[in-house]
Amino acid sequence: MALTIREIAEALDAKAFGNLDLQIEGLSEPSGAGPAQLALAMAPAYAEGLAQGQAKAAVLGPDMDWQAYGLDAAIVVGRPRYAMAGLTASLDPGPEIAPGIHPTAIIDDSATVGIGAAIGPFVVVGHGAVIGARARIASHASIAEHARIGDDALLMQGVRIGSRVRIGDRFIAHPGAVVGGDGMSFVTPEKSTVEQVRETMGQATAAEQSWTRIHSLGAVRIGDDVEMGCNACIDKGTIRDTVVGNGCKIDNLVHLAHNVQTGDHCLFAALVGIAGSTTLGDRVVFGGQVGVADNLTVGSDVVAGGGTKILSNVPSGRAVMGYPAVKMETHVEGYKALRRLPRLAKTVADLQKAVSKLSSSG
Repeated sequence: MALTIREIAEALDAKAFGNLDLQIEGLSEPSGAGPAQLALAMAPAYAEGLAQGQAKAAVLGPDMDWQAYGLDAAIVVGRPRYAMAGLTASLDPGPEIAPGIHPTAIIDDSATVGIGAAIGPFVVVGHGAVIGARARIASHASIAEHARIGDDALLMQGVRIGSRVRIGDRFIAHPGAVVGGDGMSFVTPEKSTVEQVRETMGQATAAEQSWTRIHSLGAVRIGDDVEMGCNACIDKGTIRDTVVGNGCKIDNLVHLAHNVQTGDHCLFAALVGIAGSTTLGDRVVFGGQVGVADNLTVGSDVVAGGGTKILSNVPSGRAVMGYPAVKMETHVEGYKALRRLPRLAKTVADLQKAVSKLSSSG
């Protein structure tokens, strides 16, 4: 897939200089770029690598002199990382899913498939399911009974969509993602050890009893423009639906438990786990391995650093870190103090020796 410098610049709404008809077939880091590749040299430190590569054209940041690097052409962008989104979109051909319905796909007679949808090998679509227009579904995906998927969706290999799930337009799910598995809801005839510990924060009294399953009668509702990574899971609600707002981006191996409610445009990095019945506001950002306890409220615009464990409600706009989560600046100060402990312990020991000597001499 080749594009000219002019076409790429127009797609980015960016300024271009030099030979605008130069053909580009891909992107590369500057030091390894070939003559048909566009070098990503969007800061002076990266541009130093142009001398080792063979790039004739590069993407540069503001206030960088393209001619000084000996280039035939250049595209100058104001916000380099944002430009990466447009660049990669322009040059990504996407997965190869043949148009139409593959003969090995099994689609229930009562299901509805929108105009222009492409359904790959061994896909299974259940009773009463609805697939929107121009949806693309790769091999071995399954869509259970009465699920609804919006227009322009992309389901990669092995994605599982459970029964009664509702998904908006332009949904993307990467291989192995699961939407609409049952939530983990179990109860015992008498108080469990978990309930006892919650009440007493102490030793629990064991009793001979087994766990009884509470069935998930709710479903999952997902808004528009949501993306799920590989092997991410969103569970059904117990009675009410689990809800994911518009524009949320969910990384690999993230788990949203039953009844979780998220606002719009949240971002969860890999291995985030959000326990049942927790509510999140808009634009919440969680770094990798953040964990959130059940039945909590996290406000809008909260940012949690990687590895944070949230055990209580967090107000809107707060940045948190640590286990348990505290204000980010508090955690940093505490960490600095922790690193000083060995030196402080030595100082205390030296003082104890000095006091002991004074006491002995007195």
